Amino acid sequence: MRKDSEFTGITENLLAFREEVKDAKKITFIGMPGVCSPFALLFAFVVKEKESIFITGTDLTSAKKIIPSDQGMQFGELADPHADVVALLGGLAMPKSKVKAEDIQKILDVVLEDNGKLMGLCYMDIFRESGWHEILDFDCIINGTLTGFILRK
Repeated sequence: MRKDSEFTGITENLLAFREEVKDAKKITFIGMPGVCSPFALLFAFVVKEKESIFITGTDLTSAKKIIPSDQGMQFGELADPHADVVALLGGLAMPKSKVKAEDIQKILDVVLEDNGKLMGLCYMDIFRESGWHEILDFDCIINGTLTGFILRK
């Protein structure tokens, strides 16, 4: 894969995602609970006019709609996870999750529509660090780098 463009900050991260899925009808996010689920809600917010679904880990039966509310996006009722875009969240590839890329491929074979787009949404380059980019046929990976500091009195 080659670097196509660069961005800084969460806003540009979200805008890069929105641009990448502009032609999508339905997006299914797949990620770990706790770590990935809030990011799925955040990314779904910038495309709230599209149908979005979240699958927890490798459990297809957990697929739930992501719906807009007064507080932003939230998880709703169970839903059909089939979509023309699948966005894998980086927490899946973290060693702590114990999820294998091959397990995700089995889900993609069921969920991702023919000629659909496979995306990675991650931080700290986890899909390349874990080698998932060599196993899964990503069309696009949007990677951010987090840096920070703590101020004290």
